[in-house]
Amino acid sequence: MMATAPGEPLIQLRGVAKRYGSGASELMALQGLNLDIAAGELVAIMGPSGSGKSTAMNILGCLDTPTAGQYIFKGVHVEALSRDQRARLRRRYLGFVFQGFNLLARTSALENVELPLLYRGDAAAVRRVAAMKALASVGLAGWEHHSPAELSGGQQQRVAIARAIVTEPAVVLADEPTGNLDSQRSHEIMGLLLALNREHGITVLMVTHEPDMAAYARRMVHFRDGRLVQDVQNPHPTTQAPPAEVAAPTSVTTAEAT
Repeated sequence: MMATAPGEPLIQLRGVAKRYGSGASELMALQGLNLDIAAGELVAIMGPSGSGKSTAMNILGCLDTPTAGQYIFKGVHVEALSRDQRARLRRRYLGFVFQGFNLLARTSALENVELPLLYRGDAAAVRRVAAMKALASVGLAGWEHHSPAELSGGQQQRVAIARAIVTEPAVVLADEPTGNLDSQRSHEIMGLLLALNREHGITVLMVTHEPDMAAYARRMVHFRDGRLVQDVQNPHPTTQAPPAEVAAPTSVTTAEAT
């Protein structure tokens, strides 16, 4: 079990660089990145395309490794871990939410949410109970047996969030979580992420291009050309109550309007 020393950030990046290619085709996606994230923060990560924010998220999510520098998570040097050790860290401590939902089309919402627990080797009964609880926590009690095609875009993203939190992670990494949603559904999803952060203490790191979505965060970091160029506190973050539960379906066969 990893443990963070008192007063120590949950996440520390020290001089992190990432290079792709070599010679004339060399690209420095990150250049000496220094960043601390405390447990329980909600941080918006912003910047233009090609600024390095997605590369940073991949490293934070243990999906990639830095070319140079240190990534310290709960006191452990992640850059020194083997591939299998990083995978175990990812399964135990991290949850992921993507812009495109990334749900399996031919399986139910319940089965989609169970997937991380299946990979972890949990028993079927344990998976089912945990997945039902996670779906209820995002307002989808009663929708467990519907396929993604029978859910709206907002509901699909709720399923994706339930899948991200079913393992009770320390950190949720959300990459443009509202990018495929209309304004109303976007604010509902942000209200949900805000509730998970405040009520459950989950650290949320969110990449977004949308200033009104970033406004929910108490801290905003901006990337440009592989560097962190601005790190500011938001003294007046947007606050919103958790979204109301979705009513249990009666006989739904097609997706509701988004």
